[in-house]
Amino acid sequence: QVQLVESGGGLVQAGGSLRLSCVASGSIFSDNAMGWYRQAPGKQRELVATFTSGAGTIYAHSLKGRFTISRDNAKNTVYLQMNSLKAEDTAVYYCRVTGRDMDYWGKGTLVTVSS
Repeated sequence: QVQLVESGGGLVQAGGSLRLSCVASGSIFSDNAMGWYRQAPGKQRELVATFTSGAGTIYAHSLKGRFTISRDNAKNTVYLQMNSLKAEDTAVYYCRVTGRDMDYWGKGTLVTVSS
C-alpha cells in the first residue's frame, strides 16, 4: 500500500511562488513514475509535471519554464516549484505515483492565486 501526502498549497498573489511537496510512504522505488497533476474548477484533471519510470521528466508544455519538478529519493519526496503564478494556475494539485500494477493518488493540496 502506498500513501501520498501533499503539502505546500495556499493563497498567493499573482506573480508569487509556491513549492509543493509530496511525501510517499510504502513501497516506492526510484524507477516509479511520480509527479504532479492539477484540476481547476470545472475542468478535467491535467498533467503538470512528472518523472517517468526512466527518470526523465515530462512537463505540460504551457507550464515549462515556470514550474520545476524535483525529487529526493532518500526522502521519497517529490517537489513542485511554481514561479510567476497566474490566476489560471488556481487548482487542486495532486501527487501521483505509478508503476507495475500500481496507480496511487494523493488527496491534493489547494493552490489559489489571486489576481
